[in-house]
Amino acid sequence: MMFGLSRKTEVAQAPVLDLSGPRLRRAYEHLIESAEPTGGVDRYITALWLKASLFEEMLGKGKVHELTETEFYDLCAFVTPARRRVGALLGEIGFEDMRNRLVSLLDGWCDLGTTDRRLAAFSDGFPHDKAHRWLPDLGAEVLHFIAPDRYPLMTRWVWDGRVGTGALREVWFADDVAEAQIEVPGGYLTFATLAGELEGFLRGEGVYRDLPFFTDLLLAHVYAAYINDRGGEFMRAEFATAADPMLHTRRLLGLDAVDTETGRTRLKLVDGTAHTLGALGVTDAQEAN
Repeated sequence: MMFGLSRKTEVAQAPVLDLSGPRLRRAYEHLIESAEPTGGVDRYITALWLKASLFEEMLGKGKVHELTETEFYDLCAFVTPARRRVGALLGEIGFEDMRNRLVSLLDGWCDLGTTDRRLAAFSDGFPHDKAHRWLPDLGAEVLHFIAPDRYPLMTRWVWDGRVGTGALREVWFADDVAEAQIEVPGGYLTFATLAGELEGFLRGEGVYRDLPFFTDLLLAHVYAAYINDRGGEFMRAEFATAADPMLHTRRLLGLDAVDTETGRTRLKLVDGTAHTLGALGVTDAQEAN
């Protein structure tokens, strides 16, 4: 189902995404309803803008070269897959190695044609095991929140082409999405096509502002429903069940990062203690909690 592309993609090479309009509409309506008790969708959009401003402040306009270890931990607190493992990784490779990877990732950021190569290089040299598989997600979030109008959110929970899981599957046009054969690769072009389709859908629903972040919110809410309904014991243990219908949506987007009273985050340092925000202080982004 083609809702229309908004980013510059080579349509002739773009994958065809057979999305379900009814599934998307149900997810959209459920998102609007679920967000209302905690301030409505606008509050979450504002939180995502604030998150992006933090990334821009720390990494944008060449500031990545001056990034400190404390500032890096501050940013990682807002990247859910990185929270539990980044401390151990830095204990292994050191912060300088990580900063060099970030510099290379953002070098040439305006060239979308090198996106996949730069993302692959960011996690190059590490095995694709549980201890390191979050690294591509960190790189994807850095690119997205530095330039949300240019880079779609390219995390594994949106779509993991290697194993065929993610929010994309949950809005696929099929009688049984769990059994559907979805032959769609990962990579920038797939994510850009998906984002363009969803932005077209949102315009059809009367949404014209903040489309990149509204798309993030819709995708996160779609995958949150999967966690709630089909995730099983392991995923429920990771995300902790609760009556709040926006809990998993917030967590997927890293909007549950900080205890606003103490400044303590969910990020674990190498010694197992919780990181406390340093350079950034307690951010208003947590008002969406």
